[in-house]
Amino acid sequence: MIRLPGLIDPHVHLRDPGEPHKEDFDSGTAAALAGGFTAVLAMPNTKPPVTDQATLGLAREAGRQRARCDYALFLGGAAENAATAASLAAQVAGLKLYLDHTFGPLRLDDLESARSHFAAWPADRRIAVHAEGRSLAFALLLSHLYRRPLHVCHVSRRDEILLIRAARERGLAVTCEATPHHLFLSQDDAAALGGGRAEVRPRLAAPSDREALWQNLAVIDCFATDHAPHTGPEKDGAQPPPGFPGLETALGLMWRAVDDGRLTLDELVRRMHANPRRIFDLPVQAETWIEVDASGPWEVRASELHSRCGWTPFEGWRLPARVRRVTLRGRTAFQDGKIEAAPGNGRDLRAAVSV
Repeated sequence: MIRLPGLIDPHVHLRDPGEPHKEDFDSGTAAALAGGFTAVLAMPNTKPPVTDQATLGLAREAGRQRARCDYALFLGGAAENAATAASLAAQVAGLKLYLDHTFGPLRLDDLESARSHFAAWPADRRIAVHAEGRSLAFALLLSHLYRRPLHVCHVSRRDEILLIRAARERGLAVTCEATPHHLFLSQDDAAALGGGRAEVRPRLAAPSDREALWQNLAVIDCFATDHAPHTGPEKDGAQPPPGFPGLETALGLMWRAVDDGRLTLDELVRRMHANPRRIFDLPVQAETWIEVDASGPWEVRASELHSRCGWTPFEGWRLPARVRRVTLRGRTAFQDGKIEAAPGNGRDLRAAVSV
C-alpha cells in the first residue's frame, strides 16, 4: 500500500439541494471517499442556486446532515448579488462566475454584472470562472484590472492553456485546473460514448487540444473532476444534460500518467492535495490520509460505484491504482469498498476558519 494525504477535489456538483435523484451530499461524498477524496468543494448551481445567505444556509444544512467527508461551498455570482456575495466571502470556498455555457440559471451575459463582482469581491479570496475562449480573455482582463486572484475551471483547449501561460508569465494571479476526462478523452471518443453520454461542458476537444494540456502540464495547478452526475436515462433522453461523473475514477486515471512517465507521484499529490488546499485557503485535515493499492489493475464498472447517477464514461477501463482505505481525522472512513463514515461526519472547512 502507498500512503498519500487525503485528496481534495476543488470542483464537484452534488445536486444538493434540489435533485437528489442524481446525487446528494450523502451519495456524492460516499463516492468521494471511495475515490480517495477527503474534501470536496461543491459548486453553487443547485436548485435553488446558492447566491445569498438563505440559499447558502440551505446548502450548509444539507452538508451538515448528509456529508460523509469534509467539504466547502462555492457561492454563485448572479446578475444583482455582487454586494451580497462579497459579504459572505469568508464563509465559502470562493465565488463562482459562469461566463459560458452552463447547466442552470447562473450564466452572466452582460459585462456590468461580471465587472461588479470583480470590483466587490474581497481581494484575498479566489474567484473561480467557467470561461472559455474569448470569455477567458475577458476574465483575465477583469482579474488584472481589479487585482483579484482568478481560478480558471476545467481548461480544455490549446488556445486557453497558452493564454493562461502567457498571463502567468506576465505576473497575473491566475491558477487553473484540468479534468481527467479532458486529459484522457477527446472528440474521437464521442461516438463510442454514444449520443448524450458524450455531452459535457466544456465539450470534449480535439486530440491536439488534449495533447496541448499534457505539453503544458506545468501551467495546470489542479486536477479537478468536475463531477457532474446525471442519470443514465437523462443522458440518453432527447435533451441530454451535459456532465460526467468522475470522483471514483480520477485517481486511477491520473495514476496512468504516473505509470506512463508523464507525471511523478509527487506532482500528482501537489495537484490533487497541496495546491487545492493552498489556492482555496483550506485548513489542514489532521490525521487524514489514504492508502492506495497500485499492485494490479481494476476494471471500472458503474454497478460497483457509489455515485447515484449509475453510469461512468470510463466503463470497462482498466486503471492501475485503487483506494483501499481512507482515514479521516483519525477514524476509518472507507475500507475495501465499504463506506464507514456516516452521513453528517463531514465538516464544512470554511465554517471552521470563518468563525
